Amino acid sequence: MTKIPVHSKIIAAMLVAALCAVPLVAFAEDIDTDPQADDLQQRVERTAAAYDEAVVAAEEAGKALDENNSRIAELEAVIPAQQARSEAAARELYKFQQQSPGVIDLLLSSSDFFDFLANLEYVNRITNANLEEISRLNALKAELEGQQAILEQTKREADESAAEAERALAAAQEARLEAQRRAEEAARQAAEANAAAASATGGQAQAASQDGGGSATDAGAEAVEAVNDDADWSSDEASFVESWAGRIDSYLSGSPLEGQGRTFAQAAWDYGVDPRWSPAIAYTESSLGLYCFMPHNAWGWGSSSWDSWEEAINDHVRGLARGYGYTISMDSAYKYCPPNAQFWYDTTLGQMNMI
Repeated sequence: MTKIPVHSKIIAAMLVAALCAVPLVAFAEDIDTDPQADDLQQRVERTAAAYDEAVVAAEEAGKALDENNSRIAELEAVIPAQQARSEAAARELYKFQQQSPGVIDLLLSSSDFFDFLANLEYVNRITNANLEEISRLNALKAELEGQQAILEQTKREADESAAEAERALAAAQEARLEAQRRAEEAARQAAEANAAAASATGGQAQAASQDGGGSATDAGAEAVEAVNDDADWSSDEASFVESWAGRIDSYLSGSPLEGQGRTFAQAAWDYGVDPRWSPAIAYTESSLGLYCFMPHNAWGWGSSSWDSWEEAINDHVRGLARGYGYTISMDSAYKYCPPNAQFWYDTTLGQMNMI
């Protein structure tokens, strides 16, 4: 990726800020920073939460299964030795009982009562020691049986959790793919409409583009390009985040947002949007966080401020997903920066295509 000199980023950010500003009207403060999600976006967010919950449940079930197997292995390892000790104890107990005198004989053979108590304690100690070895074996066998029963139940729960995680992932993937498809279709329709308008005016839009003013046709074509984000929503969450974190980190290198690639990627998965969009807006609005008019507000996002980049990124990506759609479009540009939507669109899209 081509590195952009810091001074160029600063100049560009100042230019965008100037172009987006209108005297006495703070358009940034008019942005709805807490829009309501439509049905598809609600489904995207529900599936993200359901998948995360299913993954946690599967991980906990797997951990319980491992612990259960580990305990069974421990029991199976010690039971043979305890079996041998118990069998020896049973033999010793039998011999001792055959050879030891009864209580009456023990009493008659004792020199006094205290001698009798000492002899009785000795007999009980020998007897109890052997019985304890036998009882220990029985307890180990009982625990093993219990653990094996738990193992079967834990396996069922683990299988159910894994299956639920797969179902949740499939639902999450489908919701995100649907958002991506809708964005592609909207961009295609916009491009066709702009092309038709350009054709109807006898090529005037093309002439305006050649003069450096841009054209609706160009904007429509770029909108189609913007959706080509390489976002593979058929992958799982971990793979998706891993694949995008590095790309975004490279783009953010040297800026105040450096190292937040994983945060952007995770938020993109959670809310099902083009992973490039929020980082690119940060460039357009603040030169990647270099000039923030409020703490950690790199996006001109209302009058919001945050205590950390992580909180800010998550809130901004959620707001984009709910209020602006899957990816950049001219409609979103007019909504985000009404005074100079075309310039904002061109700048932001240019940055998106660098990620």
